[in-house]
Amino acid sequence: MTSTPVRGGLAALLALAVALPAGQALADPGPPVPSASTVPAPAPEAVPEAGLVPGVRPAPHRTWPQDTPDQSLPPHVYTPSAEEDTMEPPLAPPGADALIEYVPPGDVLSPAGSGGAPGPLAAAACTKKTGPYQRQVERWLKRKADGKQSPADCRAIRAFQTKQGIRPNAGFAGPVTWGRMRAISARKNPNAAKKCPTRAYRLACVDLPRQLMWVSKGKKIVYGPVPIRSGRAGNRTRTGWHKVYWRHKNHWSSLYNSPMPYSQFFSGGQAFHGIYGNVYSPPGSRGCVNLRLSDAKRLWGVLKGGDRVYVWGRKPGT
Repeated sequence: MTSTPVRGGLAALLALAVALPAGQALADPGPPVPSASTVPAPAPEAVPEAGLVPGVRPAPHRTWPQDTPDQSLPPHVYTPSAEEDTMEPPLAPPGADALIEYVPPGDVLSPAGSGGAPGPLAAAACTKKTGPYQRQVERWLKRKADGKQSPADCRAIRAFQTKQGIRPNAGFAGPVTWGRMRAISARKNPNAAKKCPTRAYRLACVDLPRQLMWVSKGKKIVYGPVPIRSGRAGNRTRTGWHKVYWRHKNHWSSLYNSPMPYSQFFSGGQAFHGIYGNVYSPPGSRGCVNLRLSDAKRLWGVLKGGDRVYVWGRKPGT
């Protein structure tokens, strides 16, 4: 994602012409300095998976959080002023990264409140529906992995969701539940399969199949593992070796008018950065490696310019 389009080149000019309103100058704007008052409301997002929506009733006035998009062009790199560097990105609204599972709406929706407003989450009953990650969740819970929901399966899944604070705790094996299980499994030794090389220097390891990242130095894990959301189908995060070439704490996409707090660019327009939403939610980013805002802030204090990044594998579904 770019803060401003790159100077020069027909592709850059065409991209800018599409992005800018009629009559707006083609010159690069000055570096944006976002503040709490300039954070826009979340943009609408299409239903991420057919038949699955967040477990809160939609209404005409409600918009869904959307991942901040990315593009192939790199950002316009500049040296932030000391004043800009002292600013911290705005805090996430309360509950922005709450673990809200994507579920069939009929399982958890309560009747609308007075005046047609959406009601709160209904008291979740055990769902009879089979989730998209049923087999993986059954295997993780050491149950018979037949990929079919049973009352006993639902009770076991629901107990896990309750313990982890996943709502609604209806026993539906969705992306949030399975993502949480992956993160827990990797806590002690995320590199047990030795997919990430061991180096004496700091190395950011990005595991696309498990949607996790961590930072190692030698055999020691100095950060993470933490859950991520990488590029969706058609906008995959680029694999291989990369290097953190620009860090911008208060990055803002002028192309999409979207915040990218604690951005650390490592491949063109692709960067590690925080989001004001749920990193487990499908379908994925537009190429960036999204992190929870708190994780992105901690990563900012761990990585430095010039540190290496290694990305491997493929995000499920891409």
